[in-house]
Amino acid sequence: MRSILAVVNVLGALLAMFSGYYLLPIATALIYGENESLRVFGASAGATLAIGAVMVLLTLRFRTELKPRDGYLLVSLGWLAVTAAAALPLMFGTPYLSFTDAFFESMSGLSTTGSTVITGLDHLPHTVNLWRCSLHWLGGMGIIVLAVAVLPLLGVGGMQIYRAETPGPVKDAKLTPRITETAKMLWLVYGGITAACILALLLAGMEPFEAVCHAFTVMSLGGFSTHDTSIKWFDSAAIEVVLTLFMLVAALNFATHFVALRRGNFSAYKRDPEARWVLIWVGASIALLTAEIMHAGLYPDFLVTLRHVTFTTVSMATTTGLVTEDFSLWPIFASMWLLFLGCVVPSTGSTGGGIKLFRALVMIKQFVREMFVLVHPSAVAPLKIAGQVIPNRVVYSVLAFIFVYFMTTVILTFALLSTNMDFLSAMTATVSSINNTGPGLGLVGPATNYGSLSDKQTWICTLAMFLGRIELFTFLILFSRTFWRK
Repeated sequence: MRSILAVVNVLGALLAMFSGYYLLPIATALIYGENESLRVFGASAGATLAIGAVMVLLTLRFRTELKPRDGYLLVSLGWLAVTAAAALPLMFGTPYLSFTDAFFESMSGLSTTGSTVITGLDHLPHTVNLWRCSLHWLGGMGIIVLAVAVLPLLGVGGMQIYRAETPGPVKDAKLTPRITETAKMLWLVYGGITAACILALLLAGMEPFEAVCHAFTVMSLGGFSTHDTSIKWFDSAAIEVVLTLFMLVAALNFATHFVALRRGNFSAYKRDPEARWVLIWVGASIALLTAEIMHAGLYPDFLVTLRHVTFTTVSMATTTGLVTEDFSLWPIFASMWLLFLGCVVPSTGSTGGGIKLFRALVMIKQFVREMFVLVHPSAVAPLKIAGQVIPNRVVYSVLAFIFVYFMTTVILTFALLSTNMDFLSAMTATVSSINNTGPGLGLVGPATNYGSLSDKQTWICTLAMFLGRIELFTFLILFSRTFWRK
């Protein structure tokens, strides 16, 4: 019980810190003179701060160093609590959503999924559109990692939290001796590349407000836009090129970016096996789908086809979900291939979702090793990636994750089917949600949104987004007997 109350104490501090994030929309409301938004966001900030402060004060005497397993509880409760807090201005101000829809929209933002239940984005207050996109940016690197840089000042250790939040199986690697320094450096790189993206979008012709919103979206590999038609609204090849480049940057491991920037050369990318395979997967897919779409004759010439295929492929493969075309109208092979890419392309340590490319590489290498061992039963065949031996415990962890990932996808798909949703919509909604991609096919295709779903269907998709963002085990471990034993 004491450990749970210690987690509640840190959770209260986290909510109190998150209340400061409302200063961004409050400043926006002042700039654009949006008085209703100023009132709603100010009240939401005050309520979040008050709740967090009460939680801290009531559990102050239980504050202590968290145990490793407490980090998993804090991550799960932290995401849910912050999501609920972020939903407040969406409920009590424009667009006046129900709790179900507001929680879905908030979870979609923080999980960097980009699915939306809102129509009329073009007419929303600037404050609300910025809030949605800023949730992407905050969730991209992970609000718990942000807290790791600050919570040690309150006497709370950070390593166990970082291990629970960091995506991917290689969680013990540290860039600097102190975990707080690691978190700060990652945020510095994240913020620096975001600033570069804003500048590039301005040079490409975007208005300043649009550039900030879409830079937040792209760097987090989320899919929120300020327009119902997404990037198609701009009809600008220059903007699409900038977004494409920065989506690829955000799909790579930010630890690799940090090392490359610190050393001032790009050799780090050559040593990163995921970086090479991201480009191979994306490049080969662009060539394949361009040939497929050209054969279908959907566009007037090769250059137009290449433009739309390149942007859509990079966007879906990196789990961003921004669109310029309704790809559900493409041949079914192309549409399904785009959804498949979102499962495997993003790198470990990136802001993308899905299985992650490292796990896919491990599975491929394990398959090759099994074939070799069948022919040479007595041979010693270590599994290597980029010249480094991968321990068997990591291989077993990857196998377990892949199994749980597919079983969760199957179970949630059947849950949607039980609500009388058609199979194509149910399957693609589940895959897109658990991969934090956004658009699917059918009822949730790129030309529509999730606003047509029932409350039950919305909650199922919300759960899928949540599980995908914290990578399944972080939450599922809370339901094991071992976790609760002393």
